[in-house]
Amino acid sequence: MKAVAAVNQLDNIASREEQYELATYKKMPIVAERGEGVWVFTSDGERYLDLYGGHAVAGTGHCHPHVVNAIKKQAEELLFYSNLVYSEARAAAAQKLVSIAPDSLTKAFFCNSGTEANENAMRMARMATGRENVITFSGGFHGRTADAISATFLGKYRDIGRPNVPGHLQAEFGDIESVRAIADGSIAAIMLEPIQSMAGVKMAEPSFYLGLRELCDERGIVLIYDEVQTGVGRTGEWFFAGSAAGHGVVPDIVSLAKALGSGIPVGACLVTEAIASHIKENDLGTTFGGGMMAMAAVTATLEAIEADAMLANVRAVESHLRGRLREVEQVVKVRGSGFLLGLEFADKAKPIHEVLLEKRIITGTSSDPNVLRLLPPLCLTMSEVDLFVDALTSALAAN
Repeated sequence: MKAVAAVNQLDNIASREEQYELATYKKMPIVAERGEGVWVFTSDGERYLDLYGGHAVAGTGHCHPHVVNAIKKQAEELLFYSNLVYSEARAAAAQKLVSIAPDSLTKAFFCNSGTEANENAMRMARMATGRENVITFSGGFHGRTADAISATFLGKYRDIGRPNVPGHLQAEFGDIESVRAIADGSIAAIMLEPIQSMAGVKMAEPSFYLGLRELCDERGIVLIYDEVQTGVGRTGEWFFAGSAAGHGVVPDIVSLAKALGSGIPVGACLVTEAIASHIKENDLGTTFGGGMMAMAAVTATLEAIEADAMLANVRAVESHLRGRLREVEQVVKVRGSGFLLGLEFADKAKPIHEVLLEKRIITGTSSDPNVLRLLPPLCLTMSEVDLFVDALTSALAAN
């Protein structure tokens, strides 16, 4: 009877969403009811090991107590007021975010999402340079609003945004000469995901990032890292910016979102003093960006990552996971860094994703049909990795 009731509840909720909500993603047959750490609990009493984190959002894990308490406290004091007033919550979040950033990134701008962060990053680059054009890369994904989707050269996404915003040029990710060939005096910015997540978790050689920095310095171009997914600890460092994986390169602007608020919608740009010097009052605006609830979540998220030593955990658990995956001969390659990983198979990954879901493990696919993506909370443990690898081995045997 319990199983029947659960099926009925799933059918009921699914039919109501489909009746009253526009279609977005193809949904998994799960009614997510609550979460704790790396686990999601459903309406039928099942629990799922969440290695996808709701699109890389659940960085601190689901319902981290410190974040929940901070949100509750702020909700009892003031839900919202706009940037027309000063706010202790906003001041604390900006100070904390700047304190963990590379030294040259000294100012923060808060908005509501990753696509808004990227839109404003490009806008600031145009303001700073007086130029209009932006170079982005094959395989890059930067969001679904007009300018951001026009900067996206991945599969069908750019076509969804037609008519596209003019002034967007495409270069080949990892190929510095393809950038150099089009980086003329009209280019305001070069923007890239330092690890291309949706394209199948693709990284370039460290020399590529260094080459971009040198080219931008040489030609007066603003370098933007879209760290909507790589930021806030996902690679085992606070940011890809300044990390060894990117030859220590620090861009002029870093855009952030996803895990920044542990699930409360928030985006941000971190910028240098040189960029900030071109921004005047009323050049940028946002009604909800910098709201008190989001700011409380940002500060608490960063505090939780520090207090629980999650950066070190990501590095240690990644090493363990890579070691375990060497035992799985069907895994051709492990791409990426930290907890942004792509497992490449010789054949399509979708059937593996589906069998894992049957085994109560949530993973993600990508635009590369042979790559399974892992974007787990930063609190994932080695024992939970072992559960995943054992289930993966079983799924591959059954597939």
